[in-house]
Amino acid sequence: MKPAPFDYVRARSVGQAASTLADAAGDGKILAGGQSLLPVLALRMARPRVLVDINRIAGLATVHPTDGMVRMGALVRHSQLAEQREHPLLAEAARWIGHTAIRSRGTLGGSLAHADPAAELPTVAAALDATVHITGPSGSRTTTATEFLVGALETTLADDEVITAIDLPLPTRWGFAELSRRHGDFGLVTVVAAEVDGHRRIAIGGVGSVPLRPAEAEHLLNEDAPLARVAAAAGAVAAPSGDLHAPAAYRQAMTEEFTRRALAAMSTNSTA
Repeated sequence: MKPAPFDYVRARSVGQAASTLADAAGDGKILAGGQSLLPVLALRMARPRVLVDINRIAGLATVHPTDGMVRMGALVRHSQLAEQREHPLLAEAARWIGHTAIRSRGTLGGSLAHADPAAELPTVAAALDATVHITGPSGSRTTTATEFLVGALETTLADDEVITAIDLPLPTRWGFAELSRRHGDFGLVTVVAAEVDGHRRIAIGGVGSVPLRPAEAEHLLNEDAPLARVAAAAGAVAAPSGDLHAPAAYRQAMTEEFTRRALAAMSTNSTA
């Protein structure tokens, strides 16, 4: 199938993009990498009146390391994330995204805005409690990743707002583990463990509508409990649903196993 007719606007600034979206009155979409949007348009599951292309906006594809964190522009491609050395955890996660063609076009901001609960980058953002920078017609605002991601394919981003950058704390130690049927597929279970400012965190993707932060497991981890006990606590609170890829009981068991693997990896991966 082909997309329904739409108007195309190539924005030259964030302000122009936001004002064009505002004029569309909820009937506009941002075009960045297009890896999630274009298939939906082709199937006519979405029929926006206006597409706002932000790829020509200067300054949205930069990587800026600062004190204790890295600021990534919303247009940083997955391929660039995988190759950069400023944030090793993000590089590891990006290598698991799709295949070369997808990584060459997909963007960090687009992945967060799409908010697929099985995607790698939202899980990393949740583990680090990353800060999302957003601009709309009324000005700019920031929010944390855990506040931004509110449901499957659902965020707090308004129809006339644009993600401009994401601040990702640089963990002193980290671990990443993902179970997928084939490399490049969405993860059945994805676990990120990270130590930021002396506090160890866990986020689990693929087992709920948003990445799960298992509070009891994090408490045990910061109390230096045995890793097996921490992993069991993470598995106990996961409540995945079954689908054609894996039954719920299997996902829950793998949550425990891959939490253990991510925690074990954290003992060897260091950015200090």
